[in-house]
Formats: sequence, C-alpha cells, structure tokens
Amino acid sequence: MDYVRNQDGRWSVSVHELEGCFTYGKTLAQARERVREAIAVSMDDRRRPRGGKVVDHVNLPPKARAALKRAASARARVESIEAAARESTAEAVRALVEMGVSVRDAGELLGLSHQRVHQITHASR
Repeated sequence: MDYVRNQDGRWSVSVHELEGCFTYGKTLAQARERVREAIAVSMDDRRRPRGGKVVDHVNLPPKARAALKRAASARARVESIEAAARESTAEAVRALVEMGVSVRDAGELLGLSHQRVHQITHASR
C-alpha cells in the first residue's frame, strides 16, 4: 500500500495488489482505517488472507524521511539511556538500603521521592 499526501492535505492510499482498491483520509490514521475497509470490500471471503500483516509505505520527500529516521534513532538512544539510568538507580537504591540508609534519606540522596525508593526496593526483591 502506498500513502501519498495530496496538495489539499489528504492522504491517498492505493493497494497495488488489488486492482481498483483506492481510498483517502483527512489524516493518516483515517486513511489507514479506510484502506482496511476498502480491502475488505474488494475481497470476498474465499480470497481474504487469514492473519496477514498489512505493510504501509508512506511516500515522503527525502528530507522528511531523513528527519523521521533521525528522530527514531534519537528516541532509541534515549530509551537505551533511560533503561541504563533505571538500572543504575536500582543499584544505588540497593546499595544504600543494604548499608542501612533509610528510604527517606536514600530518596534525598538520589533526588527521588521516598515512595519511589520504596517501590524500587520492593520491585528488586
């Protein structure tokens, strides 16, 4: 399926595998919903694929595609850093609690609420 943004801002969608299967939507989400409906209408039950995956191809200018790729890469890096920060925080909580520091003091040292320190302490058990 190819999605193309028209000059009027609507998204046109064509399904190359099904001759004459075409629709549009004001938003990308609406176009995705409508194309699934168009596919269902275009195919009878005998030909309808079971459990198949729909693959979208949104046609965008190279500059926009590159920006999307950079954004996805940056989000992936952030997710990785956040996971490392969560693990480091849990290690620090365990170390502080093991040495007898109170939950409140551990929270103060880590810049967290004592409730969050308590949650981390119980989640790691």
